[in-house]
Amino acid sequence: MMINETMIDERLRDETMFGEKMIEVKGLTKGYEGVNAIDGVDLTVNRGSIYGLLGSNGAGKTTLLKTLAGLYRQDRGEVLIGGEKVYENTKIKDRMIFISDALYFFPSYTIEEMGCFYGRMYSNWNEQRFRELQKIFKIDFNRKINQLSKGMTRQVGIWLGLSTMAEVMILDEPLDGLDSVMRKNVKNLLFQDVAERGVTIIISSHNLRELEDLCDYVGILHKGKMVIERDMDDLKRDVHKVQFALKDPENSGEISGLEVLHKEKKGSVQVWIIRGGHGEIEKRFKSLSPAILDILPLTLEEVFIYEMGDQDYEIDQILLR
Repeated sequence: MMINETMIDERLRDETMFGEKMIEVKGLTKGYEGVNAIDGVDLTVNRGSIYGLLGSNGAGKTTLLKTLAGLYRQDRGEVLIGGEKVYENTKIKDRMIFISDALYFFPSYTIEEMGCFYGRMYSNWNEQRFRELQKIFKIDFNRKINQLSKGMTRQVGIWLGLSTMAEVMILDEPLDGLDSVMRKNVKNLLFQDVAERGVTIIISSHNLRELEDLCDYVGILHKGKMVIERDMDDLKRDVHKVQFALKDPENSGEISGLEVLHKEKKGSVQVWIIRGGHGEIEKRFKSLSPAILDILPLTLEEVFIYEMGDQDYEIDQILLR
């Protein structure tokens, strides 16, 4: 996760706090009309971390987030926050905030009026912070929310959510519709809450480049099942793009024992996507004295593409960069 040195120092003041499990999902199943949107999912999010939830369209991400937030009751399994069951647990819901992709506010309410409502609903509501955040979001308190643009409405949702001083934030596409400056502002505010208060965040987004900057951990959901759950750094270290050219191209068949996710040829140069450690990959290829050898890390977007390809997810022509 990309945070500045001051924030890192803040997080190191109490490392034990950040190692605790905050969100635990065990064997979670949730279905509609006999079809499981979520099927036996296990998931763990530690306190003070940002967890990115990825998945193909229809993978079940929103269903999972709404079940975590206690809006849906699971069919089977457990959903625990702070060791307590979430559904119909008002004490837990007072300590968490869910910012939906489809935001709803009372018709004709102003930002000021909505803030008053949130202040009655959340015991830790911070009125001072609500006032101070207006300097960042720069929207008049007296504006009616239903008259705002999509991006401004999204800002109001995040503004109100941050003012609840929640211990857990569940965010579904929170940066959608925001311009680049506001996205950076929101990310900095989230980093600040993680660093200073140990807030736990789980965030779903289709913008994988945004998640790459934000997250400590990543889970990939596919057809209702969790196919990968890994530390972000470990996930990216485990998959590499290898660009190489051999003096004798026929010798490529001698490179065995590697888990190759994808192969492509560009003239005399071959491009392989390989799951494995950098050292082992380098050793195997150097044994063939290649004319060209580059072993490159992948972006989160590329990791997602090739991991999903390994799950038989239909991927159109991929342009390797």
